[in-house]
Amino acid sequence: MITCRPLRPDDWPVVEVLFGPRGACGGCWCTFWRHPGQKAYEQGKGDGNRDLFHGLVASGRATGVIAYDGDTPVGWCAVAPRADLARVVNGRALKREAPPGTWSVHCFYIPAKRRGQGVATALLEAATAYAFSRGATEVEAYPVTPKADRMPAAFAYTGVPAMFERAGYTPLTREGRAIWVARSA
Repeated sequence: MITCRPLRPDDWPVVEVLFGPRGACGGCWCTFWRHPGQKAYEQGKGDGNRDLFHGLVASGRATGVIAYDGDTPVGWCAVAPRADLARVVNGRALKREAPPGTWSVHCFYIPAKRRGQGVATALLEAATAYAFSRGATEVEAYPVTPKADRMPAAFAYTGVPAMFERAGYTPLTREGRAIWVARSA
């Protein structure tokens, strides 16, 4: 049975176990969206991104939810105020007039042996509820559309449209990269 809970400032050991020595995906450490651009992200890959994320976790500025199977961490979903994510705010592909209080579901990490077992769905539900409980007026996401039946996980770290549709998100009508939104009731 999968349970989820918000990340806490003392969860760094849990993050290290879950992400492993490579930082989930090639040294990212869930920092891609926090860097202002690709150059800064690439320069931080590995220890730099690890240190950045460790500091964010310890200070309580990293927000998201962790999925557990019993006591074992089996997944992560990052959700944060849109304004905290430099690449979202400054990037051309996701520019829009987002209302104040918009949060972003921007990253999933589930170890390979736990994929396809409903972990991402549980994480999305918990992350969305968490954002609304923290005052979000809407929660946006940037899923990628698979070009085949299965997509390598490294390219689907923002989720896929079907998962967001099942969770009640709707796509915005816009040019450019798809943005899906859930609004508070």
